[in-house]
Amino acid sequence: MTKQCYYEVLRVTRDASGKEISRSYRKLAVQFHPDSNPGDEDANQQFKLAAEAYEVLSDPEKRARYDRYGHAGVDGAGSHFGSAEDIFAAFGEIFGGGSSMFGDFFGGQGGRGGRRGADIRVDVKLTLEEAAHGVTKTVTFQRNSICETCDGKGSQPGTQPEMCQQCDGRGQVIQSAGILRVQTTCPVCRGSGQIIVHPCEDCGGSGSISRTVDLEVSIPAGVDDGMRVRLTNEGEPGNAGGRPGDCYCFIHVRAHKLFHRDGQNLILQMPITYTQAALGCEIEVPTLSGAENITVPRGTQSGAVFKIAGKGMPHPQGGRPGSLMVQTFIETPKKISTEQEQVLRQLADLEQIEVLPERKNFLDRIKEYFAVSEES
Repeated sequence: MTKQCYYEVLRVTRDASGKEISRSYRKLAVQFHPDSNPGDEDANQQFKLAAEAYEVLSDPEKRARYDRYGHAGVDGAGSHFGSAEDIFAAFGEIFGGGSSMFGDFFGGQGGRGGRRGADIRVDVKLTLEEAAHGVTKTVTFQRNSICETCDGKGSQPGTQPEMCQQCDGRGQVIQSAGILRVQTTCPVCRGSGQIIVHPCEDCGGSGSISRTVDLEVSIPAGVDDGMRVRLTNEGEPGNAGGRPGDCYCFIHVRAHKLFHRDGQNLILQMPITYTQAALGCEIEVPTLSGAENITVPRGTQSGAVFKIAGKGMPHPQGGRPGSLMVQTFIETPKKISTEQEQVLRQLADLEQIEVLPERKNFLDRIKEYFAVSEES
């Protein structure tokens, strides 16, 4: 199915500035918000699509790739939004800092006072065989966890934080510039509304301690280089009751000695001898699931491709697997035996006597060319 142009989704031109893109997205987010359109699935889809488009076009690097390659260049960059809450967490800051526009209008994430934790990225390296069959990998990374000494509050046991005097405990401050009034996160308490006077000695008042985490991640069959697998709620912990972030496992598939991947297809360059190409033969070719036989017909030319359906890469979403494309090329030996040389010389003599009409015409043209050159 053809995806809609992200610029059309946000109703902006291709030369729109970052501010124009943000402003248009804010309007569409309010228009299509699920709380404003209960039971309207089309509005819900428009809401998610607008968030997907904004995630790409608000990022200069992603936008450049999209402008050059279209949707293929960003590889579904916004497709991980499963709910409105995901969108609040990702883009709440463009609606006014810690207390998002969504929370103010609809009682969303901002109304609960918590901020979603940051996402974590890990890199997972796979062989082509692992990518083809699927595999379970253990990923190791650093992640903050709630400090057990202060139970994540940041204050020494027996003490309590004090209300922030800068924002009077609201976590937000109003900045005025002429007639313009902008609400932003309080720079003193960073949106919490409280100041830790006696910080916990173990965590330094942060409420969390960095620890090494080992997690198992199930990699589906058919993943390609650059794809990512999401581990929900395995990122950094949220602030003040906000939900944790996610852990994204970015896939890197190592180059293979035999096979080259082209989408769901695999390409294998298979050498054959001159006699095999001229006389035809049955050859055994490797695949990721064992050996297969193919028939090379008499007179096969170098570069001919033979297709073995279903022996490529499986589709990550369960679609039809690709094919193995066997490209033959005639291999010329660097060393030959005395007997082989005698046979080849006999063949060369035969070729000079029994010349095909096409080749004879070509040789005649060569003779005529040299004859004209000598006359001139």
